[in-house]
Amino acid sequence: MFDLPVVEKEDRKAATKFRDFLLDQGFAMAQFSVYYRMVTGKDRGATLQQKVQNNLPEYGSIQIVSITDKQYENIKTFKGKKRDLHEKQPQLLLF
Repeated sequence: MFDLPVVEKEDRKAATKFRDFLLDQGFAMAQFSVYYRMVTGKDRGATLQQKVQNNLPEYGSIQIVSITDKQYENIKTFKGKKRDLHEKQPQLLLF
């Protein structure tokens, strides 16, 4: 999750560069400033966290939250008044 300044042209450019970096790393956008990615194991998560740290914009706030598969299964998603069925298990490999 992040909150980056976008008032100045340079800030908008840095925010776009950071979002593009996240997409290049396989993240998906849940909301405009909330991106997620499934990883297998804490070591892979730590490696990915280091890559994010190495690509932080100069200004703004970034938070990284790690959740387990079981916690992910308990996410409830609503679109309007309807509940959107959430995947029980994320697809880690797609051919």
